[in-house]
Amino acid sequence: MLSDLRGESEELDRLVGPLGPERWVLATPSPGWSLAHQIAHLAWTDAAALLAVTDPGAFAAESGTARAAPDTFVDEGAAAGALLPPAELLARWRDGRARLHEALRGAPPGARFPWYGPPMSAASMATARLMETWAHGQDIADALGVRREPTARLRHVAWIGVRARDYAYLVRGESPPAEPFRVELTCPGGELWTYGPEDAAQRVTGPALDFCLLATQRAHRADLAVRAEGADADAWLDIAQAFAGPAGPGRAPRGA
Repeated sequence: MLSDLRGESEELDRLVGPLGPERWVLATPSPGWSLAHQIAHLAWTDAAALLAVTDPGAFAAESGTARAAPDTFVDEGAAAGALLPPAELLARWRDGRARLHEALRGAPPGARFPWYGPPMSAASMATARLMETWAHGQDIADALGVRREPTARLRHVAWIGVRARDYAYLVRGESPPAEPFRVELTCPGGELWTYGPEDAAQRVTGPALDFCLLATQRAHRADLAVRAEGADADAWLDIAQAFAGPAGPGRAPRGA
């Protein structure tokens, strides 16, 4: 897991590292966020995760700010970091993710750490960091007009997207379906990744890349080849989110 997290971070670093300062102000598909905002957010969240792993008490005190402004604290953190010179911001992101990697690698077996949602294990924390790195990396790639080749690391993004099914309902004040879904995703290598009982009446199928884009709200459902069988599964695809926090507006369909 940690090796995959490092690989995802390094791939994004190869994308942004060579860019000149003038490119860091490019607008990304996230409204109001430049390329610098995207990296600043990753650096900010890595720092928060490091605090949660190394000093849970300090994290609990710090997270009070987020609870006081749940709809704005993410944007505020990204905006503050985006004011830094690009070289300094890049160095901060690199240092923070390296320190978090070492902290997670040295975490005691079975340890759980506080977070903005439920407490997380070291493996869950690493999975969440990979998911965010991939998702914000997609924003950056879109801004630069670059197509990234999907890798087997998407299995972590897909897994958290499936696991967060009920959260997508709860964050909207709705009750999740009682029955489990079957999810079948074709991975970049052609194999099938499967989740849930094989005989489930509610099913979701499609390319793993498309499901990950949907669950991270990096593309509109209308532009993806993800399909649902059953009314509940169909409704879930309209609200799926792999990330903690308030439900976002998602992306508009291409051409809208």
